[in-house]
Amino acid sequence: MAGRGVLFALAEGERARLLGCGGDGEVMAVVEEVEEAWDEAWVCEVDKAWDALHRCLTDGRLEYGNGEFPLSHVILGGRAMYEGEDYVVCYVEPGEVRAVAGALGRVDEGWVRGRYAELEFEEYQGARGEEDLAYTVCFLPDLREFYRRAAEEGRAVVFTVGQ
Repeated sequence: MAGRGVLFALAEGERARLLGCGGDGEVMAVVEEVEEAWDEAWVCEVDKAWDALHRCLTDGRLEYGNGEFPLSHVILGGRAMYEGEDYVVCYVEPGEVRAVAGALGRVDEGWVRGRYAELEFEEYQGARGEEDLAYTVCFLPDLREFYRRAAEEGRAVVFTVGQ
């Protein structure tokens, strides 16, 4: 899973359309619409750091829903909306977004650095080291702010990445 990850805070209409999808084709049509709109106020790019961030926020593994809620829902948590192997779409309900925002508010660079150092990243495609860690933690402030704003507005969040 080496693609560039992006999170979107969904407006109610987008949320309803996504939840009403009947398969991968419909899910991708909604995701493409959201991506094309690219409403910068409701977008958080995590580039390739999403992988290490997910591992640090969970138990070191790159899996759906691993680790403990609410940090497990930041990247690959919530509901997997796409069943194919060429894309990832994970959906987090507005109530869960509030819990995620609260938990992320207590996560700082030192905490992420500690998790990065203590966890084994099996099958990690990145090059572990200080440069990778610095790259990973540089996305943390925007990620925290994104979830805070989404929670305040009662928005759902969807994480997307192509493989």
